[in-house]
Amino acid sequence: MTAMGKMTVVTGAAGFIGRNVVAELNRRGQTNLLLVDDLGTDEKWKNLVGLQYEDLLPIDEFLDRIHGVGVEELPEIDGIVHLGACSATTEKDADYLLTNNYAYTRTLCQWAQAHGARFVYASSAATYGDGALGYDDSDAVTPRLKPLNMYGYSKHMFDLWALRNNLYSGANPIAGLKYFNVYGPHEDHKDDMRSVVHKSFGQVGTGEGKVKLFKSHRSDYKDGEQMRDFVYVRDAVAVTLWLLENPGIGGLFNCGTGISRTWRDLVTAVYAAMGKEPKIEYIDMPEGLRDKYQYYTEAKPDKLRAAGYDKPFTTLEDGIRDYVKNYLQAQKA
Repeated sequence: MTAMGKMTVVTGAAGFIGRNVVAELNRRGQTNLLLVDDLGTDEKWKNLVGLQYEDLLPIDEFLDRIHGVGVEELPEIDGIVHLGACSATTEKDADYLLTNNYAYTRTLCQWAQAHGARFVYASSAATYGDGALGYDDSDAVTPRLKPLNMYGYSKHMFDLWALRNNLYSGANPIAGLKYFNVYGPHEDHKDDMRSVVHKSFGQVGTGEGKVKLFKSHRSDYKDGEQMRDFVYVRDAVAVTLWLLENPGIGGLFNCGTGISRTWRDLVTAVYAAMGKEPKIEYIDMPEGLRDKYQYYTEAKPDKLRAAGYDKPFTTLEDGIRDYVKNYLQAQKA
């Protein structure tokens, strides 16, 4: 863990993965935290309730302090977990994505490098595009990837910049994580970007109790058999903090189970956790999404395992059961 007297920064701290990272740091006894996020006018602020931290700054004020603007100085920092970015894969404002996902990350990384601080950041499995090159997180494959949307490209841009500048190695290497399909508690505020687990739970509890899934528009995949590597958020947090606590380990790593499952598997597990029989309706995928849709993702975990991470990942059924029973249903009780 970080040294006494020094702060750990968590950006995107009121977001989904960020909130869970802060909660786990608290559970481990660390409260000397500087949280960074823009709370806006939605309900995201509720994710901060119950957390312990030293200070909370909006992004612009944090960046002003990074740049030395104004009278307030930053405290001594020895680690930054950078999870703050636009996470909407459907966002079309390219300039906004460049500012929030590329420039913001680069600014914090350069500051961390200049001040000897550990830097762990969120990349994305969206950088893999249609998966034609597989899901290999090796440095040799990274430059050849072709993301399908601007969100994925904005993440890919930073990965490429870090690779070109040899930041994954050296005396103070950085670490990036390509999160696959993460689900779990505290994603409520994400609207349409919530996991299908969360959406399915809501659909089962209303109306006819049916869950709607996209039809397949490819002959090699049946309806509901499009596949993803689903990651329970507590596993994503465990990998993230393992990298924070091991500053000598650098690289760009997949954060996934290494096991691909179908959307039908996921929805069936939600029904099972709720003690109900599955009722699935297949609907047409919007035309604008069809050429940007990933039909199959599966993290290749070899690089992360070779670096020393040896904890098992939660199975889809166990993760969904825990999420549904201990969080989603408990909220409604």
